[in-house]
Amino acid sequence: MRILLVKPHPELLVARRLQEGFLHLEPLELEIVAGGVPKDDDVTILDLSVERHPFEMFQEQLRQLSPDMVGFTAYSTNVSVVKKLTAMAKTYNRAIVTVVGGIHATLLPGDYAVDGIDVIVRGEGGTVLRELVDRFKRGKPLFYEDRALSRQDPEFERKAALPPPVYPQVDKIPLPRRDLVQRSKYFCIRTSSPTRRLDTLFPQVASLRSSIGCPFSCSFCVVPHLMHGKYLQRSAEKVVDEIEAISEDHIYFVDDEMFVNPSRVTRIAELLLERGIKKYYISWARSDTIVKHPQVFRLWKQAGLNVVYVGLESMDETRLDEYDKRTGVEINRKAVALLRQIGIVLHAAFIVHPSFAVEDFRRLEKEVINICPAEVSFTVLSPSPGTQFWHEHKHEFICDPYRFYDCMHSILPTRLPLKRFYQHFARLTSLALRGNPLRVHRIRVPFRHLVRAIVQGTMYIRALQRIYQDYLPERHS
Repeated sequence: MRILLVKPHPELLVARRLQEGFLHLEPLELEIVAGGVPKDDDVTILDLSVERHPFEMFQEQLRQLSPDMVGFTAYSTNVSVVKKLTAMAKTYNRAIVTVVGGIHATLLPGDYAVDGIDVIVRGEGGTVLRELVDRFKRGKPLFYEDRALSRQDPEFERKAALPPPVYPQVDKIPLPRRDLVQRSKYFCIRTSSPTRRLDTLFPQVASLRSSIGCPFSCSFCVVPHLMHGKYLQRSAEKVVDEIEAISEDHIYFVDDEMFVNPSRVTRIAELLLERGIKKYYISWARSDTIVKHPQVFRLWKQAGLNVVYVGLESMDETRLDEYDKRTGVEINRKAVALLRQIGIVLHAAFIVHPSFAVEDFRRLEKEVINICPAEVSFTVLSPSPGTQFWHEHKHEFICDPYRFYDCMHSILPTRLPLKRFYQHFARLTSLALRGNPLRVHRIRVPFRHLVRAIVQGTMYIRALQRIYQDYLPERHS
């Protein structure tokens, strides 16, 4: 059986600029899905996010492979693109089985109930695709339970209205097929070095998932809805085995919240040190976790932890309460100070509320200056499709809530006119780039890499300044 797995490309300019300049991760979700395909079947991964002409490349792959099945993973921003791609697959060969999975398919499967899509996968795709392949070979219906839906199923409407299915045990989820992608395409910009010298600003990076879910329930986050509040953890030994097998020197942990269980992550770090595995790591962590367990992060610094992304979200107690973060401004400040003391680079993530006035932007600018040198990024508060927050505000949406759900475009009305809102938003990013460790500490890097970083940073800021133009009818009709 021939299977083609596809990651769609981003349509909006700001998402493309972000990938080109700062961070572009491998399609780990598809690598895991591919891991569930039996060894006697042929599976190919096509990442359209790295292609200059994605639709043409997709057609070329259809001609070259003549697949029996084409599977897509997709976020909400990709809904319209996926429908176009599935229609292209059916035009090429009506017999191709088209399968769509991912977060949007899990939460809102009815949005994919169209002629060009045969099966809608909910939840973890690696175990489901294994079952779908088996059913295909035996001539059985491809829909089953609440994990693989089809309009051919008389119970489709009922199943589509059910909550997301419970995830399988982590040991049943396949290991990723990293060999199926062109690994040189994936990188994460590096802005610091203890020697104040870097051979490259754009090292190749591998993605790794050591846990799934998060026990917290921030109001803006989709994870609690997907996971029913569960937190699934892989054993320390299996995580380190996977790290050891990875060729890249830089690893990005894509866990929703990796450091929730201090004893588990402590054991992972100890094993890395015991085995002499020397790599650089990037991970997310909560500010209260850092404050409660500084010894864990000191140990991880020894193991190679280089950058920690922290969702500070705000330095305003009222906003933090609104977001149900269960942290506070003082905890945020302590976490910033601890990471600086330990020598781990902080990547601070802030949320810009659509209701921001000029004075709110000014206050956030001062906070950015206070925490630098650090990496700092910003998103706009956006309701996640399918969540309670989304349903509560759907009557307020000012644009397509799927296409523009990239946490950069405001889906909700802004207090300031859009053009002025994004002028201030872009100014925040410009201020952050001037305060990053690379510039403040005068890290020496290859000249061509420095030029690339300056060009890409400038293009990204310009894209942010022009986001308001995306809302014009003629730009997305």
